[in-house]
Amino acid sequence: MSGGRSNCDSCVYYIYDEEYDCCYCDINLDEDEMSRFMTGTFQNCPYFRLDDEYGVVRHQM
Repeated sequence: MSGGRSNCDSCVYYIYDEEYDCCYCDINLDEDEMSRFMTGTFQNCPYFRLDDEYGVVRHQM
């Protein structure tokens, strides 16, 4: 799957932290990946997974 900085909001690994009132990537990125993530140039993220909260429900039907 491909993703990118613009798709982070819909990624299962993009977590909202209430304590700090911000979102972060929950994947353990290496130094180069983190640099690209922070500068918004992390295109075609190999870790992107759609946060489909209704997928389980559809599967059970």
